[in-house]
Amino acid sequence: MASGYNSPSDYIEHHLKNLTHTFESGSSIHVDTVVNSLILGFITFGLLWLVSRKATAGVPGRLQACVELLVEFIDNQVKDIYHGSRNFVTPLAITVFVWVLVMNSVKLIPIDWLAIVTHSLGAPYWRPVPTTDLNTTAALSLSVIFLVIVFSIKAKGVGGYIHELFCTPFGGNPILWPFNFAFQLIELISKPLSLALRLYGNMFAGEVIFLLIGMLGAVGVGGVIAASLLHAGWAIFHILVVALQAFIFMMLTVVYLSMAKEHH
Repeated sequence: MASGYNSPSDYIEHHLKNLTHTFESGSSIHVDTVVNSLILGFITFGLLWLVSRKATAGVPGRLQACVELLVEFIDNQVKDIYHGSRNFVTPLAITVFVWVLVMNSVKLIPIDWLAIVTHSLGAPYWRPVPTTDLNTTAALSLSVIFLVIVFSIKAKGVGGYIHELFCTPFGGNPILWPFNFAFQLIELISKPLSLALRLYGNMFAGEVIFLLIGMLGAVGVGGVIAASLLHAGWAIFHILVVALQAFIFMMLTVVYLSMAKEHH
């Protein structure tokens, strides 16, 4: 456990608390989540924008080559799932994958290093990983489901979409309309829940394990060495988790958009 805390539970509770601003209306916002998400987004996509502006048709540099490989990889994944124009879906998939990947990757930085910086700036609490906040994963998921509804209406029309809500999968008999609608509603709600909870659960569990490893530093020199070795080992393993969760979120987004175009 790091110094300055009375018990392991105090250490964990402190690091799992968001910097929250409460408005007069009673609503509140997690300042650290919003600020971290925006900073990471501006830096990451600003870098990608600069790479695209400086791209050359000749032999690419290392950074341009990496970006081209990423774009080609994601476009191939989208091509296998989404049958139709990819002018919007591929950029969306790239945005989702890169942003979620970068937000997840902050977890690999030792948590007490970031705490030293944020405390020096006057923030008593600061959770650095946006995807360990359920508000972030829920907002991303709801955005995806909003697009699913838009794609459904675009492909089937308003009347066709309403018809699907009330006449699928059990048929168009008016007696079955409530059952069809309930079935469709459950399916629609399950999609953002699966997206949000899967990403949040994996990132939150990883954060707790990093905190447990960090508490070894209070044991002494041996604890610091053990914590360093365990942190390095868990971080190496967690690189796979970080990338895999971003990939799954991206793939499910594309799958749901592809399903939205299907006619029943």
